[in-house]
Amino acid sequence: MIRAAGLRGFVPLVEQLGGDADRLLARFGVAPSVLESDEALIPITVNDLLLDGAAAELGCPDLGLRLAEAQDLTILGPLAVAVESSSTVSEALTLASRFMFVHSPALSIGVEADPWGRREVVALTYRKDLHESPYSPQAMELGLGLFHRIVVALTGDTAGLRSVEIAHQPLSPIRRYTGFFGADVKFGRPAAALRVERRLLDMQFGTADDTIRHLAVQHLAGRYPDPARKVSTHVRRAVAGNLGTGRPVITRVARLLAVHPRTLQRQLAAEGTSFEAVLDEVRREAAHRYITTTDLPLGAVTALVGFTEQSTLSHAVRRWFGASARELRRAARRGGGTGGPDVSR
Repeated sequence: MIRAAGLRGFVPLVEQLGGDADRLLARFGVAPSVLESDEALIPITVNDLLLDGAAAELGCPDLGLRLAEAQDLTILGPLAVAVESSSTVSEALTLASRFMFVHSPALSIGVEADPWGRREVVALTYRKDLHESPYSPQAMELGLGLFHRIVVALTGDTAGLRSVEIAHQPLSPIRRYTGFFGADVKFGRPAAALRVERRLLDMQFGTADDTIRHLAVQHLAGRYPDPARKVSTHVRRAVAGNLGTGRPVITRVARLLAVHPRTLQRQLAAEGTSFEAVLDEVRREAAHRYITTTDLPLGAVTALVGFTEQSTLSHAVRRWFGASARELRRAARRGGGTGGPDVSR
């Protein structure tokens, strides 16, 4: 999931480009009312398909960058307060990395060694967990573009940016990227990143406030439990990582997590779920992704989601989405949104 704040500015931008925002939202199964609250949650695959679909329909290859220009740090909600009140860039990045799951558990940022081996340079990386959702060029450009704008706004320093790394090939003319970032941009790279001078990490913020930062961190830690600490999250990752490699049974997952199957079931029950529920959710999301974003034969999809018979997949898809797999695929191709995740509330 991702907070609806990530689509802030989407409706006015679409209208500015001459498009029909309500029709585009309906096409991907998003109720307009969802965007009225920053805290509303949207499946991140739906969010990203909406961005890619809107860019294609409106003939706007730089839609992600344009949306980044309309956003700022405040889309991160309570996390923005902790970041802005940090003492240094390094501390802000540490807090953003720790609590990025509040905005979306599928997204992460980090500070890594320079991919080009320069000791005086570090890479500020921006990643999406592709086990959770397919790669989206427009969403990646939006996220990296916003990351850049936030760093510049907080530091007031553009001189420290050496270059920008993007995993996909350019969607727009190169000058659009260099104009946006004010630096060289390299494409087809292993990960999206801003290559900055290491000295920027020690830069102090004029907005630093220890009291406010402490209260903000307390609020984040108290209200938003880290999903990485939940047993169901570990089970979900284990199931997703092994889906399609064998029959997904609790004994196998328990062995991977080094616990007894009965203990694992008790731990999941304490979190209000079960192994069967987690498995069903992972299969549902994987099936929707394979059916709507690839041309894989349904027999291959059957194996990839861990079913042995295509008829089992057919019954599950009908139960999950109220449509057959072929109907779901046809709807996705024509942009109808039939059978997609329900994000109307």
